[in-house]
Amino acid sequence: MAKDTVAILGGRGMLGTDLAGACEQQGFDVKVFDLPDFDITAEPQQLKKALNGVDTIINCAAFTNVDGAESQAELAYQVNAEAVGRLGSLAKKADIWLLHVSTDFVFDGRLDRPYVETDLPNPINTYGETKLAGERMLARSGCRHCVIRLEWTYGSAGNNFVTKLIKRTKTDKTLMVVDDQTGSPTATTEVAKAICKLLHERPEGIFHFASAGFISRYKMAKFIVDKLSIDVNLLPCKTCDYVSAADRPLNSRFDCGKIKALLGEPIEEWQVSLERFLRGLSFCDLVVERGPE
Repeated sequence: MAKDTVAILGGRGMLGTDLAGACEQQGFDVKVFDLPDFDITAEPQQLKKALNGVDTIINCAAFTNVDGAESQAELAYQVNAEAVGRLGSLAKKADIWLLHVSTDFVFDGRLDRPYVETDLPNPINTYGETKLAGERMLARSGCRHCVIRLEWTYGSAGNNFVTKLIKRTKTDKTLMVVDDQTGSPTATTEVAKAICKLLHERPEGIFHFASAGFISRYKMAKFIVDKLSIDVNLLPCKTCDYVSAADRPLNSRFDCGKIKALLGEPIEEWQVSLERFLRGLSFCDLVVERGPE
């Protein structure tokens, strides 16, 4: 029996790297496309070439620099919206099912409960606006597709809150971390497992996925430094005290009941995944280099 061929766009990024490995383990024939040899914003001919002979498309390609999107709005829109719409049109013509990765930043974070898929999006920064535009352009293309919204992802193949925090502890003895942003730290390895299951079902519609349970950024940071026994003074602060180009939603919590029913099993708690990730860090990652006292 022939293997299904899966094209992963953005396949060398943080999620794409773990996803490519997981798909190969599941027996899929994987084709990885990413910069510099593949540009999702290039002419349609390059996209057509990437889709030739594939059974499924997974789009992880995105402009993910949240603060950078404020000054590079045109580029962010080209990658996160226009290119996604073109991709959907090509998938429609080829009758290929497409899974597109989106974000919690399509919401404003003002709800006092976890977000469900039917809640009205209302992004508060350019990154969120472009990602929402991509979702809508994909829907208008008419292709068979699934959107999976993620939040607070971390992994070994890219920069993220966990790796940035550990890096900062190597030079700073005191760190300020916001305590009014709440969400679910979600390992890209767990996202990859979930997506592999979706590849077999090929559902359509929007799904929220995040690790089970919720935590503030400050308490997440405390969990990390405690598990790694890092000697650093963590101080809580408010988002309004932290200067950044882009606004962030305070509530990133997801209700994952819809995707959990489809997966047919519980979603792992964030503490379990994060502790496993921290145990897997190399010695060099854990050495806290201090300057002279």
